[in-house]
Amino acid sequence: PRTYRKQARNAYQKLSKSKKRTTKQLRKAIKAQLQYIRRDVGYMVRFVQNGVSLSDAQKDTMSLMTTLYEQQRIMPETRTHSIPHRLVSLSQPHIRPIPRGKARAKTEFGAKLHISLVNGYARMERLSFDAYNEADDFFHIIERYRSRYGCYPDRILADRIYRNRETLAFCKKEGIRLTGPALGRPPKDKSLSREQKRQEYTDICDRNPVEGAFGTLKTANGLGRVAARLENTSRCVIGVA
Repeated sequence: PRTYRKQARNAYQKLSKSKKRTTKQLRKAIKAQLQYIRRDVGYMVRFVQNGVSLSDAQKDTMSLMTTLYEQQRIMPETRTHSIPHRLVSLSQPHIRPIPRGKARAKTEFGAKLHISLVNGYARMERLSFDAYNEADDFFHIIERYRSRYGCYPDRILADRIYRNRETLAFCKKEGIRLTGPALGRPPKDKSLSREQKRQEYTDICDRNPVEGAFGTLKTANGLGRVAARLENTSRCVIGVA
């Protein structure tokens, strides 16, 4: 069967190397690539109907290809740029795009690691390849701390994302001081505001070891570049680091 592999490759390179891409050109190129894939998948379906047996690896690849084809077909038709559980790699189907909004890379690919640092010991609280909100794990981490040490901590040095009405009400009830600015408008009392800013600056300085732990893990323990390809192997490598 004719796969038109070279034509598909040339069409992809023509678009990828162009400096300016209009929406019309992008939609036309994606439609052409999907037509190539649909033709090749049709060949494979015909082979199977005629008695050709596929190995387990080939069946998994075919399943991924059909899922990828459906996802890429639905997005242009519905004029959306995102879809749940989007596949971005055939060799690593567990990888998901995670928007971060950083200047260096707006979107990152890989595992998302959530750690807690207590007395210099870093513990892995959550490891996932899907994008998630860290604030959702707040109560689980606090209860783990209580079961481990028998009491709640006096203060929690966390990012601003953890400060919401639920977490603030819980910390106030249990006598825990959650770092960060207060919600809502700033207070009218300027002296109180200066005291809060001074305390906030101190908490930020005390929170630096958490960011330093990530830097040490990336530079010294190999977490900056995980070469494992399978999901279970990647989890093992990250856990060892």
